[in-house]
Amino acid sequence: MSQQTIFYLWDCLQYLINGITQGSLYALVALGYTMVYGIIRLVNFAHGEFLMIGAMCGFYAIRANQPMGVAIILAMLSSGIIAIIVERVVYRPIRKSGRIPALITAIGTSLFFQYFGQLTFGADPKTIPPFMVEKIYTFGEITISNLQIGILLITLFVLFFLWWLTHFTKMGKAMRATSYNLPAAELMGINTNQIISFTFFLGAAIAGLGGMLMGYTMSVEPLMGMNLGTKAFVSAVVGGIGIIPGAALGGYILGIAENMVAGLYKSSYRDGVSFFILILILLIKPSGLLGKNTKEKV
Repeated sequence: MSQQTIFYLWDCLQYLINGITQGSLYALVALGYTMVYGIIRLVNFAHGEFLMIGAMCGFYAIRANQPMGVAIILAMLSSGIIAIIVERVVYRPIRKSGRIPALITAIGTSLFFQYFGQLTFGADPKTIPPFMVEKIYTFGEITISNLQIGILLITLFVLFFLWWLTHFTKMGKAMRATSYNLPAAELMGINTNQIISFTFFLGAAIAGLGGMLMGYTMSVEPLMGMNLGTKAFVSAVVGGIGIIPGAALGGYILGIAENMVAGLYKSSYRDGVSFFILILILLIKPSGLLGKNTKEKV
């Protein structure tokens, strides 16, 4: 094996590590998309803005000399509370109006938060410090930081928490029942409005956490949720929207693919490869990698 080939393999391994880190962040945001869709079949295009709100609130908490842990908690709470308000004020009144009105409303809500964010926070990018002091570890020709390891572990913890919540708690079982058949869940005495609000809160809180962690890779600004929200939606569709493991799988696929293409070919194709994967999946398996084909009566 030539020396050039060896260095090429080292580069591939480095881009793989970077892709796993990026994929973890995509997965955190995609979880909210897939949870809300799984409950009420709504593609919440305003979900990326919940990430932005959390990141902004976390930034101002740090600016007010609050510890990083407190800032993360405030970011998660602010995103979750705003999501509950949006669900009750905007989405609940049109829940039974059909998918097209809900989709248009979600897009309008997204645009509202983008421009309201510019009016409130200003359009200039802001920097969130890393959630821990960065340390670099070198193994051969590759480097990995404790921040990358931390992001991966946090994402895995969130996935484990959601698995435990949905399978071993009363709230989780109610969420699964509501997802499976909302009218039947209501007949069984489940407060579906409460379940839907909780799902919005949980998904947005996780997005707020993702917004704080993204301070490691990017600056914070009012339009950040537009691109990241789109990537998270693509991740959810690729993995199988409505399926929690599918959202994580789609996030990692996109993160790895983007870093591989950007590192080995051209960085300008980073965004294009995500949508190429989306088109490919929709052509081959429209329900997503972990999704199941279902028949709907029209």
